[in-house]
Amino acid sequence: MAAIQSYRNLLRAARIAFQGDAPVLSAAKESIRNGFRDKASLPASDPSIGPAIQHANEVASFLKANLVQGKKEGEVYHLRIHEHTERGDNDSVKFANKNPTIGGVKCCSQR
Repeated sequence: MAAIQSYRNLLRAARIAFQGDAPVLSAAKESIRNGFRDKASLPASDPSIGPAIQHANEVASFLKANLVQGKKEGEVYHLRIHEHTERGDNDSVKFANKNPTIGGVKCCSQR
């Protein structure tokens, strides 16, 4: 039952992420179908099913929250941001460490 839910979840996420882009949406649906068909013959007790379902759910979540389509009109790009798109507050950029270190060693031109 969880596999069916993951399949539908992925299809919904692809429809949201690729709305208005018929060729990409069609390719995404085909890829989703092929991925699930490849594993359709596995027995329910196969240990690889759980991680595959989890991966499908993570991909669906990523598609909905992190994928933004852009369309170039002249010299300007218009982004299609929808209600599921994750929006950050940029605090990590605003207040970033001014003297970054890697393994205790200053990096970049700060040596």
